[in-house]
Amino acid sequence: MNNIYALILSIAMFFFAACGESDSSVNPVDDTGSSLSSYEKSCSSSAKSSSSVKPKPSESAKKVNEDCVYDAKAETLKDLRDGQTYKTVKIDNQIWMAENLNYKTDDSYCYDNNDKYCSKYGRLYTWAAAMDSASVFSENGEGCGYGKKCSPTYPVRGICFNGWHIPDASEWNRLFAMADDSIGTKLKSVSGWSFNSGNGTDLFGFSALPAGHRDFIGGFYGDSTEAYFWSSTERDWYNARYVGLQKHNSEGARWGLEKDKAISIRCVKD
Repeated sequence: MNNIYALILSIAMFFFAACGESDSSVNPVDDTGSSLSSYEKSCSSSAKSSSSVKPKPSESAKKVNEDCVYDAKAETLKDLRDGQTYKTVKIDNQIWMAENLNYKTDDSYCYDNNDKYCSKYGRLYTWAAAMDSASVFSENGEGCGYGKKCSPTYPVRGICFNGWHIPDASEWNRLFAMADDSIGTKLKSVSGWSFNSGNGTDLFGFSALPAGHRDFIGGFYGDSTEAYFWSSTERDWYNARYVGLQKHNSEGARWGLEKDKAISIRCVKD
């Protein structure tokens, strides 16, 4: 009898140990077939899902983190900080926002201080706001502002989303090189520009709108006639590189604009 009890006890201990080993090696999954976090933890498409799991088609294009969702298939980027969704476009091997950033922060403005222009054009930002000088989102542009010389760490996320950044001068020049000698025509939107400035063909889907700018004393200029965009490249204590589209083709990413003026932002993907 003692031998029978010993045999039963041995069998029970065997099954108990086997179940314990099995539980420790299981990675729970949700109903999408991926790990318990529903999306990748990066807004960059360089993040890869597990090689052993093939996500559903509806999920495979999405990348998410704490503040944005990028859908490569739909070419959209949702800012989870305020719920706004932007169009994106791939030009050569760069992925750009196809609309101006409209995230509200300190030292950002609606043209003419009127909300309707933010809905139409996005917000206008000083260079310090664009670079996230206060280090709200990252430290790459910390302390960069008017009257200050700084050494940003590239790429500079700035006020953009995680996995995206403020384009530097070389990235703007790469975009301009794609457009050859007709930069203004190919990058401008097909409507919204004044007769004197002229609409574009929007060949690449960049859809540059004439959002104008705000000067350092609060005046607004250039609605329907001018578009300016910050780069993350500093020129000196008081100026940073920018690009401009006006009546002529382009001013290029080579001139300096006072850092305390406020202009538009387009983020580009890391």
